[in-house]
Amino acid sequence: MIEQLFHDKTIKAKGKVKTLGELLLNGELSVSELLAYAEKQKATDKATCIEAIEFATKKTPEIADENLLSFVTKSLKDEEPRVKWESAKVIGNVAKLFPEQLESSVKNLLPNAENQGTVVRWATAYALAEILKLKTELNHKLLPKIESLSEKEVDNGVKKKYVDAIKKVKK
Repeated sequence: MIEQLFHDKTIKAKGKVKTLGELLLNGELSVSELLAYAEKQKATDKATCIEAIEFATKKTPEIADENLLSFVTKSLKDEEPRVKWESAKVIGNVAKLFPEQLESSVKNLLPNAENQGTVVRWATAYALAEILKLKTELNHKLLPKIESLSEKEVDNGVKKKYVDAIKKVKK
């Protein structure tokens, strides 16, 4: 089913994302099936799979499991910028489900916070901000890093993600 969708040249990437995302949401496709497929694909198709998971976890974060968290955490180190930013957005969407398991996610997110691509930095800021707002043990190391990143950040959209999160945790 996934294979057929990717081989159908009449369906654009956004259409594939929406179709896969809806299949995940209605239970016709499991996250583990999609991850198994994504793992063996070239970067663009892998990114499309992760974007479909991002689409689904935005609406229903509960479809995520530890295996998904581990997959997207590893994918943050991918060469392909779209894989990095979609993975970061998934982490931002599901972080609240795994408050005690985010240390390696943070470790892999931080280098992307200084990526030359604005979209990678924005998605990374979103994920780090969501993690910071959980007020876990990670915050004593994470807060000073985010404050520093916020000061250095040149893009207002990225900076705003950090500033808003800092305000929420300092209340």
